[in-house]
This record gives sequence, structure tokens and C-alpha cells, in this order.
Amino acid sequence: MDPIFITGAGGFIGSHLVDRCLEMGYPVRAFVRYNSVNRWGWLEESPFRKDIEIVSGDIRDYDSVLKAMRGCRSVFHLAALIGIPYSYVSPLAYLRTNVEGTYNVLESGRALEYESVLVTSTSEVYGSAQTVPIDEGHRLLGQSPYSASKIGADQIALSYHRSFNLPVKIVRPFNAFGPRQSARAIIPTVITQILAGRSELRLGNTIPTRDLTFVKDTVEGFWEIFRCPTLFGEVTNIGMNEEISIGDLARRIGDLMGRPVTIVPDRERVRPQKSEVTRLRADNSKLKKNTSWAPRYDLQKGLEETIVWFREHRREYKPDLYNV
Repeated sequence: MDPIFITGAGGFIGSHLVDRCLEMGYPVRAFVRYNSVNRWGWLEESPFRKDIEIVSGDIRDYDSVLKAMRGCRSVFHLAALIGIPYSYVSPLAYLRTNVEGTYNVLESGRALEYESVLVTSTSEVYGSAQTVPIDEGHRLLGQSPYSASKIGADQIALSYHRSFNLPVKIVRPFNAFGPRQSARAIIPTVITQILAGRSELRLGNTIPTRDLTFVKDTVEGFWEIFRCPTLFGEVTNIGMNEEISIGDLARRIGDLMGRPVTIVPDRERVRPQKSEVTRLRADNSKLKKNTSWAPRYDLQKGLEETIVWFREHRREYKPDLYNV
């Protein structure tokens, strides 16, 4: 069996996807960004570490991507810059990684005659919801350089399907959460601050709502879309069709951890006014109609498992530091 090629494999969702593919009996070739000490991100903790073929490179480098993709027939493309605040600092970095990186995967897949190319999108491409729940036909709006770069990547991917018949599928997850997530995300931010003994949490805008999916259910969505014999040349949402405000979410986590909290606004964490996405809620009917996907975690169960993991890994996070 040819290995599945996974970019961004050492990251939050990518490392969980690697584990899931190996659980299903598929060999994996994991593409991680090169670093001088050859660390593989969260794959270092994978229970399948010895079974993973790991290749280091740079998604922005076509030659290294093409070389790494040889011998595989399918790709899950997750490598991206995802931090929205830093996209205000360096928009060009997001174009190079998210747009050009996606081009490198598409062009390599085309040259190597791949059978399946899954490109990871984001709910941020919809901007603030105009209709709720948000289905795949909702208009696209780049309210940040990050979301604009992802819109560009999605459209290039779809153009490769239409122009070259490349078997592309766009996977559009709403807000995933769970073990291994970056401290820049809202749930790790809240949990790690509480674990550090804070009763006053420093957060950004607490009014926007988000549709939160536990990472194992998100990964199962990827897997079901991959297995589906249709959905080529299409976009498919992964989400719960539920929403909760950032403020209510923080207070709920505090209650689960037995630590009632007070929220202190932090201007450094607030997006520019016109850039804030105020509401996200997924229409997941297309995913459910075309696959057997059904979430196994509600928000409560997912938060409980996430809190347990962060308690065990608290020393790996620095709640006193906020990096864009």
C-alpha cells in the first residue's frame, strides 16, 4: 500500500491525523518543517512514532515538496501559517506559505498523477456569518491577510481540478480544539492561564461566537471526506452546527476547572474592528449526507479531555507570554 503523504504533520491537527491514518492501517509519510535539531513537533509524542516515515523540508520549496511526494498517491495538505494576529505583521509570509505552498503541493500532485489531493481550508474564509448556519455556498470574504491567503489557496486548488482534472477536495474545518493545540488559540489560552493560578484572564474580544469541534471529530471528518467516492472539486465543512461566545466559553472552562474567572480585556489580543469575524456556525449537512461522519464528542466531553491533557503538559506552555 502506498503511503499517504501528510503536510503539516507535526502540528496540532496534522499529528492527530497521522495517528488516525496509522490506526486505520495506512502507512504515512509525514512532511515536517526542517529545523536544526530534527524535532518533529507533536509527532515526537505519537504512539506510532516508530511506524512513521518522516521527511523534513519546507512547503515553500517546490523541489523538496516534489521529491518528498514521490512514491505516494494521496495527500492531506495541512501545512500553513494559521496565526491570525501575525498575518497583520507579515502578510507576505502568509502568501508564500499558504498560497505558494499549496501551489507546490498541487503542481507536484499533478506531475506525479496523484489519485487524491485534500486541501485544508478554514471557516475564516467566510468572514462574519451572513446566513446561519453557514453552508459551503456562503460568500467568501478576506477579513484578515490570513483568511485572504486561504481563499487564494482554495481557489487555486479548485482551479487545478477544473483545469487539469486533479482530484482535489477542499476540507473546511471550523474551530478545532483539543490536546496539542497552540497556546495562541482561545481554549489553551484560558486553560493555561487558569493552571498558572490566575483568576483574572487576559483575553481579546469576548463577544464573537465560534463553532467548536473536538480535534478527534475534526480528523474523522478529514478521513470520511478522503474515503468518500464523490466530493471531488467541492468544498465540505466540518463543524458541529453549534456556537458559543468567547466569554461564555472562558467562564465554562473556569467552572469545569473549579476556578470562577474574571475577564480582563487585553488590547494586544483584539483584532482590528473591520477584521473581526463576529459569528461562525457550520452547516454540516453536506458532510453528513455524503459520509457516515457523526461527532463522538460534545463540547463538554471535549473540554474535559482537553483540560486533562493540558494538566499533564502544563510545563510545556508559558501562559505569561503572548506571541502573535
